[in-house]
Amino acid sequence: MAAPKKYPDELKARAVRLYRESDPKPAIRKLAAQLGVHHEALRNWIRQAEADAGERADRPSTDMLAENRALKKRVAELERVNEILRSASAYFASELGPTRR
Repeated sequence: MAAPKKYPDELKARAVRLYRESDPKPAIRKLAAQLGVHHEALRNWIRQAEADAGERADRPSTDMLAENRALKKRVAELERVNEILRSASAYFASELGPTRR
């Protein structure tokens, strides 16, 4: 079970929108203090929004992260199935053992 979210998604979206629509850009620490969030959380939200918009190449987009998580789950499932099949194969091979060449 995932840990509960510390900040609601609406707050994240609003904070990023306030930062991106401001001209000139406010200091992240100041905006974070006004919104009552940690400045590093706000900085990460802004970076992720920039990655999702294609403005940053140094971090994956949210869609890519979700796809990677799904693929990791699928790989783990397939590895588990392969291990079961290997065990079953070894068991049946030992049952047929000496009679088969």
